[in-house]
Amino acid sequence: MPHPAHDLDVLIVGAGISGLSAAWHLRTSCPGLSIGIVEAREAIGGTWDLFRYPGVRSDSDMYTLGFRFEPWRGERAIAAGGEIRAYLQQTADEHGLTSLIRFGLRVCRLDWDSGEGRWRVQAVRAGSADHPPHAGGHGRAGDGSMPDATPDATPDSTVEFSCRFVFACSGYYRYGAGHQPDWPGLADYRGVHVHAQHWPEGLDLRGRRVVVIGSGATAVTLVPALAEAGAQVVQLQRTPSYLLARPARDALALALRRMLPPRGAWALTRAASVLLGALLFGLSRRRPAAMRRYLIDGVRRALPPGYDVETHFSPPYGPWRQRLCLVPDGDFFRAIRSGRAEVVTDAIERFTAGGIRLASGRELQADIVVSATGLQLQTLGGARMSLDGRPVATGELVNYKGVMYCGVPNFAATFGYTHASWTLKADLTSAFVCRVLERMRASGARVCVPRPPPADEPLRPLVDFSSGYFQRAQHLLPRQGSRWPWKLSPGYLSDAWRLRFGTIDDGVLCFDPQVLPPPR
Repeated sequence: MPHPAHDLDVLIVGAGISGLSAAWHLRTSCPGLSIGIVEAREAIGGTWDLFRYPGVRSDSDMYTLGFRFEPWRGERAIAAGGEIRAYLQQTADEHGLTSLIRFGLRVCRLDWDSGEGRWRVQAVRAGSADHPPHAGGHGRAGDGSMPDATPDATPDSTVEFSCRFVFACSGYYRYGAGHQPDWPGLADYRGVHVHAQHWPEGLDLRGRRVVVIGSGATAVTLVPALAEAGAQVVQLQRTPSYLLARPARDALALALRRMLPPRGAWALTRAASVLLGALLFGLSRRRPAAMRRYLIDGVRRALPPGYDVETHFSPPYGPWRQRLCLVPDGDFFRAIRSGRAEVVTDAIERFTAGGIRLASGRELQADIVVSATGLQLQTLGGARMSLDGRPVATGELVNYKGVMYCGVPNFAATFGYTHASWTLKADLTSAFVCRVLERMRASGARVCVPRPPPADEPLRPLVDFSSGYFQRAQHLLPRQGSRWPWKLSPGYLSDAWRLRFGTIDDGVLCFDPQVLPPPR
């Protein structure tokens, strides 16, 4: 097979938060390497370009969701989706990353060739059905080291890359479709049914009866936004979630900005946010009963006296067994107090022509039904991987330091924290990859690959959350061992030391091995 036209040292897959972090770290720490980014969508931003439902916002504070190399300068700690998109685009432009990106290319195959010590990567022109573009997004880079995709990638055509190292930064869910339960009678419903992941432009909400199905962060975000837009909203949930109100503006951050230089104020604010998040998560795991009382009591204080908090806001699982839902400025509770929103905890019996009949016998009339029912997980952005022609099942791989996979050479993937900001882990992952590549450069190594754990090492799921979207996809996700480096670190504070300063030559990560150990 002839060498493809696009020959690189490192190929980054994805131009969202993870991909931009990877590109900045590589350009800064490994300036001699040729790098490129392929992005299936027509704009920078990943998740933040995809989600356009009313009220979409961050569910982590921007002092940790923002990059460590480009501090968040906005006034709001909990920022709107449009603000985050603008921040990511500005960061990419200011740091010269936009010119590295080829938009509209979806990676479909990753094939490792041991003889060449390189990956062959195939990408196809992304179809609008799987990655619908949004008007107003930034288009293509026209001036840089990764030329525009249009000349050699017509729809459904294939573009091939060759690279020494693949850095997968495409997240863990399918952009083309969210999870949609097969509810009885849905075809009989005569109103408007939309999924939050693909919100239609121009949907008229004023005066409409809207039922939002779901209990996670998307539903908690949608309810107050729809009520503010003039809808009468019912949130229908089968199981409650834990909610925590916090100000959208961080008083400490704003005070520090008045007293300190910008960089110093940001560093202290970020540190405080990291420590607070670690404290809340740690207490949730060590003192779950006390943390449960704290969270539920907070909800009770935010709602009118006598509100049925036990039914609607008391989950049957412990805190942080699923992701905690932030309520900026208490907007969700304010919508309930105003009478524009109601929470119903019940099961769906079936859809009817005019709404939803519940197991209790109640029927919810609805002009619009919104599925806020979670994600469909996928790995590698849906691409297929092979090693010397042998297919690799991602569910059979074993984690190495939360960055690489045992037996897979010259490959890393960003998988952010489930209990903290995604970007915290993305930045650490990128820094570790740069250290590995620098070690390869210094020693002249062509290949790096982590060894699998001993055969008697007990393995368990990579993620221990009880959220439905993780439970549905356990068979797709890699597994982890019972001890470091095959076991994930408990959080950012331990990862920060291990990934930034821990030894690279740990006896597990091998360089130029005689025989590549197969994935376990």
